[in-house]
Amino acid sequence: MTTSGFLSLPLRGARRALGPLAWVLRAWSLSCQRRRLAELPPEVLQDIGVTPDQARAEAARSFWDVPSHWRR
Repeated sequence: MTTSGFLSLPLRGARRALGPLAWVLRAWSLSCQRRRLAELPPEVLQDIGVTPDQARAEAARSFWDVPSHWRR
């Protein structure tokens, strides 16, 4: 039987069983990534094609403002 590696749950049903917890953990992680993005120096932001204003705007988004593919 193939497992997801997380709590050794079978892949089928694991998404459903861990849905709310997984969503909260991903949203928290996304929030942390957004804050770190805003802390990057302008030179690094330029390397990745993001302006300081765009980085600040992304960091200001709410934790529940997640990518649309998470809402399936």
